[in-house]
Amino acid sequence: MSEEISPFYVMEVLERAQEIEASGESVVHFEVGMPDFPTPAVICDAAVRAVREGETRYTHSLGTLELREAIAEDYKTTYGVDVAPDRVVVTLGSSPALFLSMLALLDPGDEVIITDPHYACYPQLIKIAGGVPVTVRVYEEEGYQPDASRLVKAVTKRTKAILINSPANPTGTLLSPESMTEIAGLGITVISDEIYHGLSYGEDSRTILEFTDDAIAVNGFSKLYSMPGWRLGYLIAPRELVRPVQKLQQNLFISPNPFVQRAGVTALREAKKEALGMVGEFDRRRRAMIDGLRELGFTLMAEPRGAFYVFVDASALSTDSHSLAFDILEKAHVAVTPGIDFGQGGEGYLRFSYAASVADIEEGIKRLGEYLNARKSGTQ
Repeated sequence: MSEEISPFYVMEVLERAQEIEASGESVVHFEVGMPDFPTPAVICDAAVRAVREGETRYTHSLGTLELREAIAEDYKTTYGVDVAPDRVVVTLGSSPALFLSMLALLDPGDEVIITDPHYACYPQLIKIAGGVPVTVRVYEEEGYQPDASRLVKAVTKRTKAILINSPANPTGTLLSPESMTEIAGLGITVISDEIYHGLSYGEDSRTILEFTDDAIAVNGFSKLYSMPGWRLGYLIAPRELVRPVQKLQQNLFISPNPFVQRAGVTALREAKKEALGMVGEFDRRRRAMIDGLRELGFTLMAEPRGAFYVFVDASALSTDSHSLAFDILEKAHVAVTPGIDFGQGGEGYLRFSYAASVADIEEGIKRLGEYLNARKSGTQ
């Protein structure tokens, strides 16, 4: 099985960047999708209080009732969707939520449809759960919206689910309501990765639960509340899937951390203002990154409207995005993610994360400009 699992190239870029930094050189980080803001103090304070008050034991395997109720309240307030707390399973991050969903749904050989490009880890999670990833291309000139006819052609008797991600990594695209309606109408269970919800600019994210009940919505706290290291996520599933997921959770993870769950309740109920402030700053960074890349000559047919990524066609420089990304890192000391990390549909592209300060974005654009000028002049 390990031989079938591809490397996570963004981590290899990060690790090489850290080696360069250890030698005393500075690196501008555009590779990792991790908010650079501190976790809001009100969330940290709640966790510290919980530890001091003895909330350090196992909790219910589904998660604490208080957090599940807070998640249900949040989906009602944000999307107008009624979710019973007994449909919520709290997990140690959104990746375990995705993995548990796959394990509960798939028998060996079952197929899961994903878009191409896609988040790098999706095929690996599907394979580890015994499934087979089936890719359907989405194209920049079509705004990365899935074409219904292509999706239908990908469906076979072994298709068990379709996995969507909106706002999307790596493209920053939001699925249109029309696309979500078409996907929901396929009659296939939808797994919706909603981890970037709340990080959208000019339009609101839509949950799959607005369009169908035959769906698993996966979300978490890492992105919107700047809590990546807290490892707190959740899934909302149809009732018939909750018990299978719960049994898997009991055996694999036992239960989520109690004091981290206390922090999650506080995030949902007391940290909305801080989250909105971070979203506003991300939007400012988004514009700085887009404007800077366009000044360097990159084109964007589909401007990102969510998450914190810009996915640009760099095939005029090289059709080997892996080699190009490492060449940029070594010569310009700017870390970017090769598009091949996100599937064959991403080859020739580079992903730039604007989870960095405007000052870092400006410095990184400057270094990239110098790198490109050196390539043109043949001085490298």
